[in-house]
Amino acid sequence: MLEPAYQADVVIVGAGVAGLSAAHRLTSAGVTTAVLEAAPCVGGRMTTEKVDGFRLDRIGQLLSTAYPELRLTPGLDALVLRPFAPGVLLHSDGRHHRAGPPPNAGGARGALHAVRALAGAPAKGRTALRPASVPKAGATAPLGTAVDQARLGAALPRIANTPVERLLARPELPAGQALAARGVPARTIDGFLRPLLAALLCDPELTTSSRCADLALRAFAAGRLCVPEGGAEVLPELLAQTLPPGTVHTGVRATSISTTSVTTAEHGEIRCRAVLIATDARPAAELLPGLRVPDFHPVTVVHHTTDEPPATGAALLLDADRGGPVAHTAVISRVDPSRAPAGRTLVSSTVLGPPPSDLDTAVRMHLSRLYGTSTRRWETLAVHHTVEAVPAMRPPHDLRRPVRLLAGLYVCGDHRDTSTVQGALHSGHRASAAILADLGVAGSLHAADPLPTARAA
Repeated sequence: MLEPAYQADVVIVGAGVAGLSAAHRLTSAGVTTAVLEAAPCVGGRMTTEKVDGFRLDRIGQLLSTAYPELRLTPGLDALVLRPFAPGVLLHSDGRHHRAGPPPNAGGARGALHAVRALAGAPAKGRTALRPASVPKAGATAPLGTAVDQARLGAALPRIANTPVERLLARPELPAGQALAARGVPARTIDGFLRPLLAALLCDPELTTSSRCADLALRAFAAGRLCVPEGGAEVLPELLAQTLPPGTVHTGVRATSISTTSVTTAEHGEIRCRAVLIATDARPAAELLPGLRVPDFHPVTVVHHTTDEPPATGAALLLDADRGGPVAHTAVISRVDPSRAPAGRTLVSSTVLGPPPSDLDTAVRMHLSRLYGTSTRRWETLAVHHTVEAVPAMRPPHDLRRPVRLLAGLYVCGDHRDTSTVQGALHSGHRASAAILADLGVAGSLHAADPLPTARAA
């Protein structure tokens, strides 16, 4: 009698959200799957540090309730999303201005190119959250003129309902150039769109592909910005916990791969019918020489606690003036109370690009201006600097980079799609579909040998 030739139908290298989401779809189709993760825990860059009862995200990428894959990915039924206050707060000239899509945004046409100016909220939505001088005669909000502001009320609903296929078919330029070419006033770009897209894409210079920027604005207009309850790590942990027992193996490092096997440092060779590389871009290229490694946007997240929370509530606060290192900040414990002990306040702030040498001092001074309160007694809980935090998406950027390299060998991750959680999940979706199509199976291919003993997540 022939012995079984394989130990798993598919081996996935990497237990970030892309690989875990692919594993869900494969196991749901009856395909035996092993997920190997070199780190001691799942999640990749979506990690959360615990300090004295606080839950501190390392990168803190923003999610949107409009991300389709958060609804479509198996295993995320128990995910709780905590939304920010509607829209965003823009800080400019010592005042706060609320901006965002109008309530019940609707419509069926257009996107950025359909407007000559995208601006902030109508005047009735603009609030000063701390004392400030009266604007000089003729002064405007960072959102543009009253005409610009009115155009937003019509533009964002259209963006929210523009089909993705239409956005992807449009001419591609760096986002900043595209906005200017579409007739958006410089004041509106710098006062609203630049800080908003910096928060969504971690790219304050707007070098990102205009198609990716359009998708980000579409998600902003169609949903609410949000974070996972309990920290970023909750999302990958939910995916891992809801896979069949024994699927995920942490502390297992892949050293080489082929279309039919993965060699590991700890357990030798694992035989399979297909291999999916679901690591970050650089380790993926180490396993697959010649695979493109993109540039990255570095991100630094600074976490503070204070006994007297700023008065911005659950809003995401952006700096329209670029008056310091902080791109955006929030009293994150007002958004998600589970991230701080009872009676304590957590303020999380994001610095984009290389951080200044005097980071803590510069951030405190900037936050004092942004929130309109003293930060001298704020306690710094953690500073997380990630050099390769977010893959850059400069044009020309293929938002659907092939996930199938050849029969039996596949790759997924946010570097193959868009560098967002939506992009990572979607690339895992595409990769699992390609694998199932190539294997042509409706169930497991064989009675698999047991995997070598490994620590299950």
